[in-house]
Amino acid sequence: MGWMWTKEHRARQAAFERRRYPTDLTDEEWQVICPLLPPSSARGRRVGVDLREVLNAIRYLARAGCGWRMLPVHFGPWQTIYWWFRR
Repeated sequence: MGWMWTKEHRARQAAFERRRYPTDLTDEEWQVICPLLPPSSARGRRVGVDLREVLNAIRYLARAGCGWRMLPVHFGPWQTIYWWFRR
């Protein structure tokens, strides 16, 4: 009974659950691409997804050649990624 969930353990677990892919954007690439993305509307809702993860998912999909429904779940729902791709 000496093992417990601590803040440190939860942080390590979160890092383990979201491993990076070779297709993920680097920080330098993100700095270049970020200003090119559409801004959120002043009148509408704020963007509810992480656009960096959306781009990571699209890059993963292009490199892996898999179908939309085969995206790993940590990227979010495939319908959301597809919607941003079409936009």
